Amino acid sequence: MKLGTLKTNTRDGDLVVVSQDNKKFVKISHLAKTLQEAMENWQTIEKELKKVYAELNQGILQDAQLVSEEAFHSPLPRAYQWLDGSAYIQHIILVRKARGADAPEKLKTVPLMYQGGSDSFLAPREDIPYIHSDYGLDFEGEIGIVTGDVPMGTKADQAEQYIKLLVLINDVSLRGLIPDELAMGFGFMQSKPSSAFSPFAITLDELGVAWKDGRVHLPLRCDLNGEWFGDPDAGVMHFSFNQLIEHAARTRDLSAGTIIGSGTVSNEDIARGSSCLAEKRMLEKINTGKITTRFMQPGDHIKIFMQDQQGKNLFGTIHQKVIQSHIRE
Repeated sequence: MKLGTLKTNTRDGDLVVVSQDNKKFVKISHLAKTLQEAMENWQTIEKELKKVYAELNQGILQDAQLVSEEAFHSPLPRAYQWLDGSAYIQHIILVRKARGADAPEKLKTVPLMYQGGSDSFLAPREDIPYIHSDYGLDFEGEIGIVTGDVPMGTKADQAEQYIKLLVLINDVSLRGLIPDELAMGFGFMQSKPSSAFSPFAITLDELGVAWKDGRVHLPLRCDLNGEWFGDPDAGVMHFSFNQLIEHAARTRDLSAGTIIGSGTVSNEDIARGSSCLAEKRMLEKINTGKITTRFMQPGDHIKIFMQDQQGKNLFGTIHQKVIQSHIRE
């Protein structure tokens, strides 16, 4: 099943069901007005949602409309909780080297995770504001899950039942602000502005055999300025989404609609490219002693998408352009 949120004059938009081929949608306000409402009542309305999805794919719904991805917001335009992990070991090693920091002692045993700002997300086709050249504007291609209510103390082997939806993420990062901010000892804030999510959120069954062991075993594609930048295998997560849920729920309940990100998708195979600029810059420094790749500037644009084994676009496409912000520093 695929769900999306149409932009409206309200902050949370209108929830719709999207056809499997991404071509049509139908409004479902009689079931839930917003995706947050749907998440909170998932057990009650899931069966009806699936029925609408089946009828939409069969072409028998008279009120179906044509999809324009520009009309869609992120599935949750805002969320009660946005937690971003770092489940790809290669990414952690490279970005730590880039800012002169050592890898964590418990790199392979305890997931890294931070709580990000979730009061306002960018739409998947919304411009990314460029504030200052010193800030080092970067994109980060990720996969995320949206959970139902998760009880405190949930273990990894029981966690998958709470994963309701999957999304793609552009976790916008300001690399130039990260070192000083982390040195203060309190974590990310200014260096992590609003993220963007894919137009469509999908249920696990849409992946078929590509969903296994709490991981998505497909490449995540990033194109920068119309050219291939990377398509690393998302299935090489060191920590699965099930393990990330266990970590997040260790000392708290997680509310329905919680989003948990995988962290930047990264592979040791450099032929697969990267999902962020920071990694490529660090690899250049390691291999040649010189960084040649710049961070994003006004006019640059990034596309992030994922195709299944048959080449079908699963989540729609994040496609954002960088524009000069009216704020100058």
